[in-house]
Amino acid sequence: VQLQASGGGLVSAGGSLTLSCAASGSIPSPNSVSWYRQAPGKQREYLAQITSGGLRDYSSSIKGRFTISRGNDRNTVNLHMNSLKPDDTGVYSCGLIELGGNASHFWGEGTQVTVSS
Repeated sequence: VQLQASGGGLVSAGGSLTLSCAASGSIPSPNSVSWYRQAPGKQREYLAQITSGGLRDYSSSIKGRFTISRGNDRNTVNLHMNSLKPDDTGVYSCGLIELGGNASHFWGEGTQVTVSS
């Protein structure tokens, strides 16, 4: 399984950005796709996840500002980010975990998001 995150960039505080995580290859099902971010000098932080069945979970740090969704092809997971703050700056990456079975875990390269004040 290959995961590719895209959509990062530079945005002003209060702005919006949508990130995409595209999965390809032999994608296990059911699965859950999660978004994480890593700010400079900090540990990677969990943000949100969505299962192949559509169940969603959010970290309290982004709840109400970010929305996770699956694309029409079901193999793309988007993270819609609103009301961005400078503290949201970091490298955003996605991961896919197989639910049940071998519980295999896959990671993709991240995309940089920079929020200017």
